[in-house]
Amino acid sequence: MKDISIVIINYNTATYTLECINSVIKFTDKTLSYEIVVVDNNSNPEDYAHLHENFPKHDHISLHRSVINTGFGGGNMFGAQFTNGTYILFLNNDAMLLNDCLFILHNYMENHPNIGVTTAQNYDEHNKHVISFDHDKGIRKLLLGRSFLEKNWASQFPKRKTAYTEPVSVNFVNGAFMFFRREAFEAVGGFDTNIFLYFEEMDICFRLRQKGFSSVLVPEAKILHYQGVSTGVSKAISKEGMISHLYVIKKNYSHAKYLFIRTYFCLSFLIKPKKWFMLSLVWKGAHLSKSLKQQQQIRFES
Repeated sequence: MKDISIVIINYNTATYTLECINSVIKFTDKTLSYEIVVVDNNSNPEDYAHLHENFPKHDHISLHRSVINTGFGGGNMFGAQFTNGTYILFLNNDAMLLNDCLFILHNYMENHPNIGVTTAQNYDEHNKHVISFDHDKGIRKLLLGRSFLEKNWASQFPKRKTAYTEPVSVNFVNGAFMFFRREAFEAVGGFDTNIFLYFEEMDICFRLRQKGFSSVLVPEAKILHYQGVSTGVSKAISKEGMISHLYVIKKNYSHAKYLFIRTYFCLSFLIKPKKWFMLSLVWKGAHLSKSLKQQQQIRFES
């Protein structure tokens, strides 16, 4: 059994994936046994060809191609079946290691058995500290805002924009770098593959708490995160985020809370013309049937 398994998803961004793999090889301590499992989430033929032709030839690095784009959770669960590490790191292909994150987090979690998942401190391409965790997006956060919560309930809602020097417990960690204890990941059933994109972190960290595991930022570990490369920004992506958010609220919290949050969004979008494109979706319940997942098509290799 390996110490650590790393799962990386590629979707039409092969250049970043290859850079990501190289960063793991460059910074990881040779005393750790690890494997890298790359999942191509049905990229276009040109991108996959570039990935395949330039893929590192090592026994501990493997490439697996899905015949359909299954999204973040689905792609990671597809890759997880090929892992056997005591710990599993789900690493965005636009996140590059800046130091020996694996060694740091492996040691930290070996000494803290109650922690289910950790993450590294995120930096942008200008070496500027960026947010590495967030608070559950519930009623208090929507009505009062993050700043108010962080000012008045600092122990429950640590300041996201602070550059920490010591580990800090958080609601949920950044999905770009999620370092799981395998037994904790198994205990909650892994990622919910009903979610195509976004809010997977909030969902799985909530379920970890239900099982007695905490989520922690360990700032000694550092990564460069090219924000948004893996998904991009568009109205369709914004709608997908709303579908996932309401699904997670409805799934994990009371129906009354779900109705309140859904009503809140409807009313707030009415007075925000730039958000009118979301109004019909939320009014009708933002059902999973409207997800981009339903638009994906099978594409076999020729």
